[in-house]
Amino acid sequence: LLVGTLRDAVDAPSARPCDDDQRPTIDEALSTACGADIVSGLGDGLDSLVSERGRALSGGRRQRIALAAALRADPDVLVLDEPTSAVDAHTEAMIGERLGTLRHGRTTVIFTTSPLLLSHADDVVFLDEGSVARGTHAQLIAADARYRQVVTRGNE
Repeated sequence: LLVGTLRDAVDAPSARPCDDDQRPTIDEALSTACGADIVSGLGDGLDSLVSERGRALSGGRRQRIALAAALRADPDVLVLDEPTSAVDAHTEAMIGERLGTLRHGRTTVIFTTSPLLLSHADDVVFLDEGSVARGTHAQLIAADARYRQVVTRGNE
């Protein structure tokens, strides 16, 4: 996040050649990233100034704005690394539900151990010390003890 408005922070240039109306709007990207409350909570909405690196925002808010910017850029392949690690479980579940809808038809790779995100994935690949397991989250939970332990954090 750079100095500027919230609109500038989210309105990333397109990562692929397309008409602007083919990619998600700022509102769609923010909605998917559960960022509407950030906009409404700032005095000037999307025109609110974001201080350097978003220092005045919580880690969860910064993470959701960065996610919204990545979604707005609309690349053919989007790679996310623990995109919800700084948000609460309720918000994480909503993001998981919304990501597939917004990214339909494009590839999204998410590195995560979050069952709230993994449960919405079409395909899960679990890498563990040279072994690979692949399937849906439900299939891996049922069939792979190591996957189950990692994803449930040992709380079976």
